[in-house]
Amino acid sequence: MPLVLLRLWRRGRQEPGYRQHIAERLGFYPVLPDGTVRFIWVHAVSVGETRAAEPLIDALLREYPQHAILLTHMTATGRATGAQLFGKQGRRVVQSFLPYDTGWMCARFLRHFRPEACILMETEVWPNLVEQCKRYDVPVMLANARLSERSLRRGQRFSSLLRPAAGAVARVGAQSEADAARLRAFGARHVEVTGSLKFDVQPPAEMIDRGATWRRMLGARKVLLCASTREGEEQLILDALGKQGKADWLTVIVPRHPQRFDEVAALIEAHGLNMRRRSSMGDVFLAGEADVVLGDSMGEMFAYYAVCDVAFIGGSLLPMGGQNPIEAFALGKAVLVGQHTFNFQVITEDAIAAGAAARVADAAELLRMWALLQSDEMARSRMGSAAAGFALQHRGATARTMAMLKPLLRG
Repeated sequence: MPLVLLRLWRRGRQEPGYRQHIAERLGFYPVLPDGTVRFIWVHAVSVGETRAAEPLIDALLREYPQHAILLTHMTATGRATGAQLFGKQGRRVVQSFLPYDTGWMCARFLRHFRPEACILMETEVWPNLVEQCKRYDVPVMLANARLSERSLRRGQRFSSLLRPAAGAVARVGAQSEADAARLRAFGARHVEVTGSLKFDVQPPAEMIDRGATWRRMLGARKVLLCASTREGEEQLILDALGKQGKADWLTVIVPRHPQRFDEVAALIEAHGLNMRRRSSMGDVFLAGEADVVLGDSMGEMFAYYAVCDVAFIGGSLLPMGGQNPIEAFALGKAVLVGQHTFNFQVITEDAIAAGAAARVADAAELLRMWALLQSDEMARSRMGSAAAGFALQHRGATARTMAMLKPLLRG
């Protein structure tokens, strides 16, 4: 525990949010303003899970007006995203960090908030947490659940801890048939395929308008968006860009993790490319003669998708499993992905089959495919239309998840 706290404090150098609310991570919480409040607890570990939970939380607020939502996180960026999405809800959405997975900390958490049900998003199954939920009679649902083949193999090494936890989960809503089969193999019971909640996320009108405004500022200049890039990928992309010479298009790079913004900025400068940082632009998006815009802002992902012509989804050039492509599909954008998409395997393969996405082998092929789509407006439009249709076709996970959850709540 001392080492864990030291790591937390060191991480807080780059992300101050990690030095806030530390007592909550140890199971200590401020007195609730209303001790009689009835909580439905949703745990969304980080940014992606928090955004995915948005349509479900909105539905819970509508369906259960006598309840409040307890929204917990593990990352500072997840908590900031939750505040951005639900800050206007006032006391109906209470945020907190989840304590570390020790029995006594989880027990203190449950005694304090007394939630009526727990909804864990995606893959967050912790042995002590689930055991304490069982002890305090809090039914647990795993929503928007996914489990890759790689994660299944890794989890089986700790099966003595994780299989009992998976078996104690009352309901599991899986994203796909393949996820459901792997979750059953891992010991989960009462598994149904509900689809991905991320297809039900509504792009904020403000962000769409912002992206459209940026588009007008750029005029006819085409935009390649490299979204949610991970460690090592920016180097590959920038190396490929450096071999292209002066380009007439604009590349926008948005790293997945905010703590890497300065590191990526230094990489871009080291490649001799003219760069503008979004954080220095204020309310405008004047790229000027820049070769690259670094998307070092929070909460503007939909605006970046809205302004681009083609979106490459990061985490897929290197074996990191890929990031979520659904937001790009929802905005009708042609999507490119690398070879490594095991975190979103079924969605990615289905999207490729539907003509909404294409796979590239490496950064050089990424730029070759971008050049083809940039010059062929009809092909780009076909992919964009297929992407929008693909997103629309897969909506409905929220309603199916709510139906699974209903027997766990007392109304």
